[in-house]
Amino acid sequence: MSVTAAEALAVQQNADCLFDEQQVEAVIETMADRLDRELAGQSAGGQILALCVMTGAVILAGKLLPKVDAPMLLDYVHATRYRGATTGGKLAWLKRNELPIDGRTVVLIDDILDEGYTLEAIARHCADEGARRVITVVLAEKRHDRGCGFRADIVGLEVPDRYVFGYGMDYKGYLRNAPGIFAVAGEQS
Repeated sequence: MSVTAAEALAVQQNADCLFDEQQVEAVIETMADRLDRELAGQSAGGQILALCVMTGAVILAGKLLPKVDAPMLLDYVHATRYRGATTGGKLAWLKRNELPIDGRTVVLIDDILDEGYTLEAIARHCADEGARRVITVVLAEKRHDRGCGFRADIVGLEVPDRYVFGYGMDYKGYLRNAPGIFAVAGEQS
């Protein structure tokens, strides 16, 4: 179900803006403050590892982490259930972390918590690798009753059960760079 860049642009032009750029930036600032409080006193000895879930969390990580005071290491994982589709399948690991997790506090950053299966599996991977603590951070959480019941520790925004894009979330591969969070007009997720 691929689209062209021109088709993606048409979707963006007709989309409903749920949160504009200023609103999202303010929320990221609040998230950074909350993360600072969660990490207070844990930075000795390089024991904090920020782990970005690619590709969606790259924008959030790039905006959030410079606002956090605690020194930390940075790595990424690439795991997906979607592979360009709008419904999730079996979890596929495209890249696992390179830095060791054992004994560290892991700040696991993702763009959206939809059904929760992907983030739960990655958090479980971190625990299995010996993380002292895993703090899950998502920019958006979708309101619905589907999924596994997994909850993120720090959530920026709640979004409706619609197909959303922007700030890392994509529309069929495009529009992760949209300056706000938008919902596709007339579509549900």
